[in-house]
This record gives sequence, C-alpha cells and structure tokens, in this order.
Amino acid sequence: KEFAPVYKNDEEVTRKPTGNLLAKRFKWDDVNKKQEDVRYSPVIGNNNQQQQNFEHSQIHEQMQYNQQQMEQVYNFDDSRNTTDTKMKKIDIHTHILPSSLTGHRKQFGYNGWLELIHRSDGKVDMIKDGELFRVVEPNCFNVDVRLKEMDENHIQMQVLSTVPVLFSYWAKGEDALVLSEELNNHIADVCRTNPERFIGLGTVPLQSPELAVRELRRCVEQLGLKGVQIGSHVNDWNLDNEQLDPFWKEVEQLDCCVFVHPWDMDMSSQRHRDYWLPWLCAMPFETTSAICSILMGGILEKYPKLRLVFAHGGGQFPFTIGRIDHGHQCRPDLCAKKNSKTPSSYIGKLYVDSLAHDKRALKYLVDIMGNECVMLGSDYPFPLGEDRPGQLIVETFENDETLKEKLLYKNAQR
Repeated sequence: KEFAPVYKNDEEVTRKPTGNLLAKRFKWDDVNKKQEDVRYSPVIGNNNQQQQNFEHSQIHEQMQYNQQQMEQVYNFDDSRNTTDTKMKKIDIHTHILPSSLTGHRKQFGYNGWLELIHRSDGKVDMIKDGELFRVVEPNCFNVDVRLKEMDENHIQMQVLSTVPVLFSYWAKGEDALVLSEELNNHIADVCRTNPERFIGLGTVPLQSPELAVRELRRCVEQLGLKGVQIGSHVNDWNLDNEQLDPFWKEVEQLDCCVFVHPWDMDMSSQRHRDYWLPWLCAMPFETTSAICSILMGGILEKYPKLRLVFAHGGGQFPFTIGRIDHGHQCRPDLCAKKNSKTPSSYIGKLYVDSLAHDKRALKYLVDIMGNECVMLGSDYPFPLGEDRPGQLIVETFENDETLKEKLLYKNAQR
C-alpha cells in the first residue's frame, strides 16, 4: 500500500513495494516488520551496530529475492518507465457487470430491460428488446480476468460502478429498485472478496427519490459501498431539480461520494446517430450540462459538503469555462436565476477523472481544475477508455514525480 525505501549501510539504494497487498502473495510480513524498524531509525548502530548491520543485510537479500519473484509474476520490464511500472495507481472510473441478470422483462412485463446472453467465444451479448446493444469482453464480468489485467497494468485498486445503461431511470421506480439491489449486491460481493483491490459505488433509482434515498442508505450502511454513480440527468429532470433534494441531502449526511456519468444521449435524429456522435460529442455535453445544472442551480449552496466527481475529464466544462462564465454574467436572467455565483468560483470543489486522451488536453485540464482535483480514471474496460490506465499521466508529466503521485493515487486516496 506504500512504496518504501530499502536501505543498505544507511543509504537508500532502491525502492520496492511493501504492504499487505504483496505481503499476502509473497509472505513479506516478517521482512516488512524488520524493515519498518530499520527504515524509521534515525541512527542504526549504538551498542547493537554489528547485529543490526547483519540483520539489515539479511533483510536486503530477502527483499531482492522477493522482488525477483514479484517480477516473474507481474512480468515487470525494467526497460520501461519505472514510474509507469512501480508507482501506485487507483483507477476511479471502471465499469463492471454481473455474469448474469434476472429476466426483468419477463418479471415486470414490459420492454426496455437488458439481458445478458453468453456466447461460445466467452463474450457476452447485451440484448435490449431483442436487439444487440453491445458485445462485452470477459474482463467486464469475470473478476479473475479483471484482476489479471489489473496486475498487467500495475493497477493496485479499481473503483467499480455499473454500466450506465443499467441506471434504468425510464422504468417504474419500484422495478428499477429491484435491478439496483441486484447490481449493488454484486458489486459489494466483489469488493468483499477482494477488499484490497476494489472499492464499490452503487446505483439508485433516482426517478423515485424516496426509494433512491432508501437504497443509498443500504449501499453505504449495510453493503459498505463508498457512494453511488448517477446519470447526468433523470429523464426530464436536470440534477438541480427540487425533486432530487432529498437525495442530495442524504448524500451529504452520509458523507459519501457521487460519481456523475453521462448517459441517455439524444439520438432522436439520424443526424445525431451518425459517426458515433452520441459517444464522441453528446457524452461530453451531457457531463457539461450536469455540472452547469448543479452549479447554476445552487446545489452546492444548499449542500456545500457534497463530494462530486465527473467522468471524462468533466466533459466540455473545463474547456468552455470562459464561455460559461461569460454567459452567466451577460445573461443573469437566464443563467443566474438560482445562483448568482459564477460557475468558475466552484473550481477546487469539483473533481474530475483524467480521461482526456491527449497530453495537451490533460495539461490544460489539470491547470484549470487544479492538480488536487484530477484523478486517474480510465473507463475500463470499454473501447473509449485508456488502453493502459495511467500511461497518459505518466507520459504527460514524466518529470514531475509529485504531480504524478497526486493524479495516479493520492488525490483519490485523500
């Protein structure tokens, strides 16, 4: 869980990972205990100098042996950037499915529900109303495959959330609650089985705020999840709609986090459906719309302790903040009806993931949002995600170790 210096004759000679995560696999506990004594001793010596030097040599030899074993398991390649391979990473934006779903269309008697059909090649077809919605790879529903790929990419921990199409805000609230419970139980089970590798976020039926509050409490207080993932809007409601006030109030009281993910993009026109435009253009708009609704709608004035994270680098918000502020100032009759504070005044209180896909964009994102408010998020395991989670951060800020640590894990950990 941390990266500790290894010493020899009072000099730091290399850095190797320590902590329970690897200790469980390589039985480093006893070595680490001795190592802690040496590492935090300001002076090695006094009356026991010779004995301590001898023990220290043994520790160093054992750590070298364990490192060799770890490299064999994890296929570490020392020719690669050492920060990429050795620095801790927490990926806050990943999605997961259960391996199967209850037949909700048959259970509830109406269309719109997704079904998961396993194929002979190991993949799964997501079927909606008899039509193929998406094909997903085993890494989306097989935890063993996921863990293997995490190890290959040196990801110590993932934050798990469901696939947004399963929000099901269009459905009857009590029916969507049944699906939410099923998805949340699955994520909680995965986290409970692998507590050092996964943190979970739940989903709640926001179309029925009373039921959403009830499931939110269960997620946090009974399942041990750290918060929830929600969509960028709830049918015709923006996220500042007063119907959602009980939800925001409960989120603040429980001190849990909310990850806002775009969904339900407008595909009413063929023009919108061409060239994958809903995913390339409408998704960033949805995230931007969610941020503006929350800020201009005064949600952070009502509930100032909310911890909000927005997917995909905050969509277009960081890159159009000048235009948004200008509109707020020149048309207060439209933009400042509920909140007179400019949207940019909330920068530093909002968090975004790092999924910018471009070094220049990532630099600008960090500059605008602040280096303590951007966190590694890859959108694993989907095609629009980052192929090697964290690599863009490493390559963009290759000479700034402190900043890389913040973006790769410290901001999320904090």
